[in-house]
Amino acid sequence: MPILPIVTYNDPVLRKETKEIIQFDDSTHQLIQDMVETMYNSDGVGLAAPQIGKSLRLFVMDGDPVLNEEDEKPGLMVFINPEIVETKGDDIFMDEGCLSIPGIREKVDRPETIVIKYKNKGFLDEEKEYSGWLARIIQHEYDHLHGRLFIDYLSPFRKRMIKGDLAEIDSGKKEVDYPLVPRD
Repeated sequence: MPILPIVTYNDPVLRKETKEIIQFDDSTHQLIQDMVETMYNSDGVGLAAPQIGKSLRLFVMDGDPVLNEEDEKPGLMVFINPEIVETKGDDIFMDEGCLSIPGIREKVDRPETIVIKYKNKGFLDEEKEYSGWLARIIQHEYDHLHGRLFIDYLSPFRKRMIKGDLAEIDSGKKEVDYPLVPRD
């Protein structure tokens, strides 16, 4: 299973609305496996298809590394054609980062709890409620499917503060421990 290169924040694929997956077969399973291997290789807790250049409504995640000891650890999860149908609770302000924006972490406000409908890795329909870190990771990855990045939520002041870091990523000079799509 190949480790796929990850596109950076300035790639147009990250700004597009994604397409629904309609074919559920071995090629879909292979794509999921490749995304999982890429996520783990990059030490990420989530990876959306647009981050590997595929404009598809798919993301994988494993939030176990960021959960507390007492939390139930669901392990690897796959979300195909997800739809957040409800948000609940207070908005929580927490740090986020992104494999497509390496080295930058900023605080983002997100609802504490979500309800999401999706197909799982077995292509079966599910609807579940998630809270805390899992809800945050899901919302972050879900945003990728709608052409949004966590930096879009930042104030104009915070955007100016990270401008130099974004320029370093844009120039291809940012060093990371995982493959990025080469700059032209």
